[in-house]
Amino acid sequence: MKAVVVYEPGSPDVLKYTDVPTPKVKPGWSLVKIKGFGIIHSEIFTRQGKSPSVKFPRILGIECVGVVDQTTDETRLPEGTKVISMNGEMGRDFDGSYAEYALLPNDQIHPVTTNLSWEDLAAVPETYHTAYRALLQLQIDKADSLLIRGGTSGVGIAAMKLARAINPQIKVTGTSRHEVPDEVINKLKYDRFVLDDNQKLKMDYQVDRILDLVGAATAIDSMNNLKPFGIASITGNMGGVWDIKNFDPVTAIPNDRYMTSFASYTIDEGQLNDLLHLIEEKHVDVHPVKIFKLNQLPEAHRFLENQTEPGKVVVLP
Repeated sequence: MKAVVVYEPGSPDVLKYTDVPTPKVKPGWSLVKIKGFGIIHSEIFTRQGKSPSVKFPRILGIECVGVVDQTTDETRLPEGTKVISMNGEMGRDFDGSYAEYALLPNDQIHPVTTNLSWEDLAAVPETYHTAYRALLQLQIDKADSLLIRGGTSGVGIAAMKLARAINPQIKVTGTSRHEVPDEVINKLKYDRFVLDDNQKLKMDYQVDRILDLVGAATAIDSMNNLKPFGIASITGNMGGVWDIKNFDPVTAIPNDRYMTSFASYTIDEGQLNDLLHLIEEKHVDVHPVKIFKLNQLPEAHRFLENQTEPGKVVVLP
């Protein structure tokens, strides 16, 4: 089969399009014919050698959509089943989706029912799944206002679209470290943007819900901008900080506010299919901003590293 292999860390040029043996099934694992996958920022870090646990050579890729080609579980994963796979140690401990086929653990292969095109479905897995599950935690259907911290990120934009699909009346605020022109606000379909100045929100009002994609670096400030009985989901690590220093929940979390988070490695197949149904029923625009072929992986990585227009980058083998 054709695949893109990283033999040593480095620039996008280390992504080598080549022939490799098609994997053979083994107990507990099935072979998926890959129809598409998104490019994830963490894959760039891995390619650069910043994932210490990853050994090279390696076929990267932590998510994919496709069909079961050869199965070891005829009951749950019959051949021809449309599936999504993401996370686990795919593309890290074992070869991932930058290929025509991937051998994956059965418990990491999730059957889905959808009429989305392959290119649109390939834009969904990690990005929209994370946004959707976080919004469920936030009980967004019961809220009047939502602030998305990291609102121009891929997950942030996905969350904004899904929030409006779930609750059309909700007012959605985005944040940015820079002033955002009105034409950009209108294009992204936010109601407004507020300035995130040195990890402090410059706003004179409070909101019902906050999806904080910056993470531990801004979690306490987010909690302080919630209305009474509001909820903040601290889901993400865009701030590059992994923990909250000297965190005492009694004093750090204001009274009558709630903090939660979502770890995207937990997959609920029912909720995954609910997400796809919502996207189709509400006509949520998930179309990727750019589509590449498998032999264009270096160009795809360069595009993502220098991306100026928000949106998902996908590859169709």
